[in-house]
Amino acid sequence: MGIGLKKILYMPRPEFKKYPGITAMARELRKTQTPSEILVWNILRRRKLSGYKFLKQHPIIYSIRNQQIDFYIADFYCARLRLIIEVDGKIHEKQCEYDQERDSKLLNKGIHVFRIKNEELTAIEKAISTLENIIQKRIKELS
Repeated sequence: MGIGLKKILYMPRPEFKKYPGITAMARELRKTQTPSEILVWNILRRRKLSGYKFLKQHPIIYSIRNQQIDFYIADFYCARLRLIIEVDGKIHEKQCEYDQERDSKLLNKGIHVFRIKNEELTAIEKAISTLENIIQKRIKELS
């Protein structure tokens, strides 16, 4: 394929038309968000947190080899900060190695992943403060 990896990481929405299966998966995930994801989305949406735009259930393609596409659908993604926020439920306790491998691949592309557990969202003010701190830390790293 003639698309470079850097372009893929920042694909404009029309580029995703080339990958309708990925787009369909992301749309389905947007429709079936967990209560914890809905809570975090209400914190992040419309630039409410520190003025940065986040997208929910956003596909990120990190490699294409021999027509094989390796992609990941991030719970919440801010392109400007190159930051993913993941809301982790109980299933992530069983897939720690998979999550670490994927996070490592994304970090190699300059995208940082922050994970917040469902349980941490019960103290919402603390969760908001944590998210604000992560965003401020990322701003400093990028400047």
